[in-house]
Amino acid sequence: MMMFLGCESIPKDALQMNEATVEQRQLQTRTFETADESKILLASASLLQDLGFTLDKSETKVGLIVASKDRSAVDAGQVTGAVVLAVFFGGPGTYDQKQKIRASLVTHPAYDGKGGMAVRVTFQRIVWDNYGTITKLERLNDSELYVGFFDKLSKAVFLEAQKI
Repeated sequence: MMMFLGCESIPKDALQMNEATVEQRQLQTRTFETADESKILLASASLLQDLGFTLDKSETKVGLIVASKDRSAVDAGQVTGAVVLAVFFGGPGTYDQKQKIRASLVTHPAYDGKGGMAVRVTFQRIVWDNYGTITKLERLNDSELYVGFFDKLSKAVFLEAQKI
């Protein structure tokens, strides 16, 4: 029989959100006046497809859409640097070659008590080099990306509500 002699406690602030987390959530979330989750999801899926994403997963019962798109990650300066290093120092030159951009979108009833629907979207990217090694795995936090997405989603939700 095993006995545990020590007991570690969880620090008081371990589950507290810091200021950066709160700011990111605000950037990634918008509330819409409609309570019709299916219309929000349909508008979101259509918008993601219009933006070049392929829907990878869609679980409408839980308000989830996951989509992705593949893009080139080649940077001419990075390729030139890799060639120069290879010429002067020998060996293989590496540079970023391709990337996958992922969007994860979830919906849930808004917590404001007004009966609306909240939408949270996050964007991430994975970058591979010319040897197939992952060089970057990062969340995209550019505010313009999220503002632009939600502006377009607002229009799409309006058009969906008007059956246009």
